[in-house]
Amino acid sequence: MTAPLKKIVILGPESTGKSTLCEQLALHFNTLSCPEYARQFLSENGLKYNYDSLLTIAKGQLTLEDHFTEQAIQNKKNLLFIDTDMYVMKVWCEYVFNNCHTYILDEINARTYDYYLLCDIDLPWTADEMREYPDPQPRQELFHIYKDLLINQTTSWGIVSGEGEIRTQKAIQLIESILLS
Repeated sequence: MTAPLKKIVILGPESTGKSTLCEQLALHFNTLSCPEYARQFLSENGLKYNYDSLLTIAKGQLTLEDHFTEQAIQNKKNLLFIDTDMYVMKVWCEYVFNNCHTYILDEINARTYDYYLLCDIDLPWTADEMREYPDPQPRQELFHIYKDLLINQTTSWGIVSGEGEIRTQKAIQLIESILLS
């Protein structure tokens, strides 16, 4: 009998290695990872976005998450790594537009996850046409916003820091600790 699927969300400010970590963890644990939909949306629709675009991105992210959840269950996997969730969409909406769609807030309350990995801002910022905040101050602000969100909710979480293989190994240790609990 296969253990129930555990969903682990990787979140944090831009350029903190979320996508890479998500893929590395899926490879290590021989399972699937759900990519961040925003990259696909912005590459297909252009880099300019507005408040309504973020609702479209949020819905696309959840559709992708549901697809990968079904795939993981069908393939009898016990873990699914998710690059971004509605907390990221909430932070993005509020940080840029000082408002958040009710749909996103409702989905935060409706969905459950088993663990959060918060990526620290200790990696150097890497330029990318889709990234907006190269300066240290917004990165620090965003990291603290994510940390406050995680502190004030009930799902277990941990911070992943370090570069390269050290970062990956710390994430693996955190995940193994929850799998044994």
